Amino acid sequence: MSDAAPLVPQSRRGAAGRRVVVVGAGPGGLASAMLLAAAGADVTLIEKEDRVGGRTGAIAEDGFTFDIGPTFFLYPEVLREIFAACGRELDDYVELRRLDPMYRLQFEDGRRIDATHDPERLAAEVARIDAGDAGRIQAYLDENRRKFDSFRPILQRPFLGPRDLTRGDMLKALPKLRPWATVDTELGRWFRNPDVRVAFSFQSKYLGMSPFKCPSLYTIIAHIEYGFGVWHPVGGCNALTGAMARAAREMGVEIRLSEPVTRVMLDGRRATGVETAEGRYEADAVVMNADFAHAMRHLVPDGARRRWTDRKIAAKSYSCSTFMLWLGIEGRLDHMAHHTIGFSGDYQRNVAEIDAGQAPEDPTIYVQNAGITDDTLAPEGHSTLYVLAPVGNLTGGVDWADLAPSYREKVLDRLSRLAGEDIRPRIRYEKMFTPNDWETKMAVHEGATFNLAHNLGQMLHRRPRNRFEDLDGVYLTGGGTHPGSGLPTIFESARISSRLLAEDLGLPGAGHLGTELAQEAAE
Repeated sequence: MSDAAPLVPQSRRGAAGRRVVVVGAGPGGLASAMLLAAAGADVTLIEKEDRVGGRTGAIAEDGFTFDIGPTFFLYPEVLREIFAACGRELDDYVELRRLDPMYRLQFEDGRRIDATHDPERLAAEVARIDAGDAGRIQAYLDENRRKFDSFRPILQRPFLGPRDLTRGDMLKALPKLRPWATVDTELGRWFRNPDVRVAFSFQSKYLGMSPFKCPSLYTIIAHIEYGFGVWHPVGGCNALTGAMARAAREMGVEIRLSEPVTRVMLDGRRATGVETAEGRYEADAVVMNADFAHAMRHLVPDGARRRWTDRKIAAKSYSCSTFMLWLGIEGRLDHMAHHTIGFSGDYQRNVAEIDAGQAPEDPTIYVQNAGITDDTLAPEGHSTLYVLAPVGNLTGGVDWADLAPSYREKVLDRLSRLAGEDIRPRIRYEKMFTPNDWETKMAVHEGATFNLAHNLGQMLHRRPRNRFEDLDGVYLTGGGTHPGSGLPTIFESARISSRLLAEDLGLPGAGHLGTELAQEAAE
């Protein structure tokens, strides 16, 4: 399609007379749409699927509802603040239930930890593994609270170049950064038992990384869980994106579904809108919430990009992928926790196989048994099981078309051990996803479900920037930009990008889109 494609009518105008197009109705795109509408822009959000949410959307079939991606909801304060900035209350749109225990950590030999935000009970749980390490729990939690307080402003502002590393908040936090350390080696300062370290480091998988490679900064993820709780939105995490879509529409955002964007329109290096099969959407700015590597390679000509060319994108490191089973089962499993992580018997080997792009021989699996908390997800007398095994992304060359059937059996065997029975006879609904499906069905580059890896060479200003450096008028949100993957950080990316965009366009409500904490600490 050429520039002769019809112009899609866009008669509404924001208070500032500015139009913004958001590409992708994932959590970052929805948050950006809300914030920019609140700031005074005329916002159109365009989504290729027939539903909102992206990887935080829903599978709803045969009476069962499953989250596609995230099932842990952490640090709801960020989303509460986004709703408040839009004159709304999050709790008017979705019900949140705090989980206690937050999750169960199950080791291969039968030992387990039921993780709780209560420090005394947590220490008693850890004492099952190592009494000496249990005595260090409170000191470790206190240290990571201080570390989180130091880094929170850094996660709330943009990094648009090396000079941002010398600002006040960064200099204050540097002593706690310990860039030479990984999450595992940082935990080694506190805990001698490798299984205890695993219990406080598996959260690096939220970023799709190994705790043996993930920068030590990310021990703060465990603090976010223990300090602020693990929450279940009734209906699943997809209820959050559904709530955001309702709020956005109430604010005048036009959400167009089942309409893939085919290209970003350019005038030189400036974006002037986007094009779909329906026609052209002219805009003063474009927010990209689609998977970064996939979207840039398919929507923007290689010659229009200098720092993020196809060759350079291919050379970057990417997160792991996941093998998924969504199972609707007859009956309930009341003895299983809401969230369970069943660790491989050889966790280091498991992680090494994932890093090598392979499918682990003895997979670690995560199981969500949400029916014990939420009876809205399945027909009466039935339950949902969400089963995830971290695996290598597609760069490892695994033939998933050939491997998938046998790997399904391997994962079901592990699930059955966790459940205490063969789960197969109880399956009434099943859907399977491999890394190939993430790439072909969800447009995720190399099937890397957590986007660009979060190593030191791909953090802060070395990640694609919120005000995209290769194109004028393009702003990035989502896991492929600063501050990174995971719902709280994706919401922060939306706040950062929306504020930059609103200031650049002179929107009247730009001053309400940032946080005083981030602005003051950066000075």
